[in-house]
Amino acid sequence: MATRITRTSGAMRKAPKQARSRATIDAILDAAAHILGERGWSAFTTNAVAETAGVSIGSLYQYFPDKLALIDAVRRRHFDDVLAVLQAGANPEIPRTRRIAALVDGMIAVHSRHPAAHRVLMEESPRGDTSRSAHDRFELACRKAYEALFIANASGGSHHVRLAAQVLAGALAGAVHEAARQGQLASPVLRWELVTLVNAYLSRARPVSVSRSEKVPAVRV
Repeated sequence: MATRITRTSGAMRKAPKQARSRATIDAILDAAAHILGERGWSAFTTNAVAETAGVSIGSLYQYFPDKLALIDAVRRRHFDDVLAVLQAGANPEIPRTRRIAALVDGMIAVHSRHPAAHRVLMEESPRGDTSRSAHDRFELACRKAYEALFIANASGGSHHVRLAAQVLAGALAGAVHEAARQGQLASPVLRWELVTLVNAYLSRARPVSVSRSEKVPAVRV
């Protein structure tokens, strides 16, 4: 479990407005993710991030007041990337087969970006109040995105869209995270298996109701 702290984490000092500033932010976040994955949270420093990103420590502090704010920004970028993939998977303007392929390819791509850092973010790095709030918002947005994706792509009906979408989310995320841990994200066999899994789940016929004796469990997200 990731370390939790009670103080509010430092928020990003200012949002980049120009293309050059956005490029600087991306370089800093890439460097932060690289160092986090390579060295872990205990050896993570803002000086090391600035050096790896090729910027001065003063430039880094213009945007991030401390390393906790920097880690929060890495998390938020990952959240935004995941949500963008899910939205593409529900896009009605492209054929269903391409939507499913885009979903799988996007999830693999997102988690191929600094996979070691993702583990550290989940298991080692601390979370302040700002980070917890961002995570809560992401969980809600992710749940809704999976529900929209399920509705857009499922060929069978279900009154329990939320639960069905949760099963799909758990299966896909679990498989991708395990593949990341095993170093298998670049495998074409993995991609084929994931496309097959998602397509089979969304294509199978579903009951539109449950019997009175069957209780649907509460969903925890």
